[in-house]
Amino acid sequence: MIASFADPGQRTTPAPFGHALAELAGQDERIVGLTADLGKYTDLHIFGEQYPDRYFQMGMAEQLLFGAAAGMAQAGLVPFATTYSVFAARRAYDFICLDIAEPELNVNIVGGLPGLTTGYGPSHQATEDVAIFRGMPNLTIVDPCDAVDIAQAVPQLAAAEGPTYLRLLRGKVPSVLDEYDYRFELGKAKVLRGGRDVVLVSSGLMTMRALQAAEALAAHHVDAAVVHTPTLKPFDEETVLRELAGDRLALTLENHTVVGGLFETVASALVRRGQSGRVVPIGLPDRFLDAGALPTLHERYGLSKERIVGRVLAELG
Repeated sequence: MIASFADPGQRTTPAPFGHALAELAGQDERIVGLTADLGKYTDLHIFGEQYPDRYFQMGMAEQLLFGAAAGMAQAGLVPFATTYSVFAARRAYDFICLDIAEPELNVNIVGGLPGLTTGYGPSHQATEDVAIFRGMPNLTIVDPCDAVDIAQAVPQLAAAEGPTYLRLLRGKVPSVLDEYDYRFELGKAKVLRGGRDVVLVSSGLMTMRALQAAEALAAHHVDAAVVHTPTLKPFDEETVLRELAGDRLALTLENHTVVGGLFETVASALVRRGQSGRVVPIGLPDRFLDAGALPTLHERYGLSKERIVGRVLAELG
């Protein structure tokens, strides 16, 4: 059940990762794509159709997938290895850690179905992938908002030294950020809109929801700023903490458990920098989630625009 989180009638872009990788491969012969029997479901088939000699189907063997990618990187290639986030984070962690991260190889791990982007239940919902990967040395973690983020991130990930992990949004992906004079910069957070009452710090698809909530809050005479943090590691503390200074209500929004993700990244930065202030987390609960339709699940677990607006208004009292 790979359902879209796009709203009805929303502007979308098909398979932005696959098209971006194919475009990059036309400029760089070192680019190769590997997958563990999930090419169609991670949009890598777009690349494979254009570059069949550089496309490697490894079968249902995620440890082999990342071991092979490590070997290719050692030989001077730039691999993009795709699978579902649950299989990368849970099943192949040791191979990624010792074969890729420890020698700082340029392997780009692309994980589909991050957080609550499928209704198939805990076997497929990678609600804790960032928490698992944040502790791995040398690994860059990117949580893109939309098709714009993904298309602009791919060449920067290929050019980055060391391994990267991309939380992939696949299929028909909303295009949102091009309306905000936005450019993806690896390692940088961006203030998408200002606001005097509330600041929403968000990553991934929750930046789209934060922007929607900010528009809806205006009808309640609440002026909300939105800070998008697509790179979760290394984290742009300077930009985020500058926005959190002052007395505005601050909230973090993430498509991930509130344990070990964006909220705890922000909270630890505040403490280490000696900056005071309360931050309210909006994210998934610390438990295994239900199966079902995505709109129902997003409403149930507090990720919908309506639930965000309600939480902000309740906190403002």
